[in-house]
Amino acid sequence: MTNVSKAERRGLSRWFRRGPWEIAAMTAIGIGILMLTQPFLLVLYSYSFVTILAGTVGFLIVSHFPQ
Repeated sequence: MTNVSKAERRGLSRWFRRGPWEIAAMTAIGIGILMLTQPFLLVLYSYSFVTILAGTVGFLIVSHFPQ
């Protein structure tokens, strides 16, 4: 087994904190909803489901990060 030092754990936990990543995932979901409801560009409408899905999957993953 490998022993991870406290400094290395602190460095990883700094990158994998829940707060900023949750905000990014919710922003992606919101952008996807805006893309879905806009009436101007078919390209944005076409990618809206993928954007919402990516935000939702990201939120599910991020919800397991430490506080």
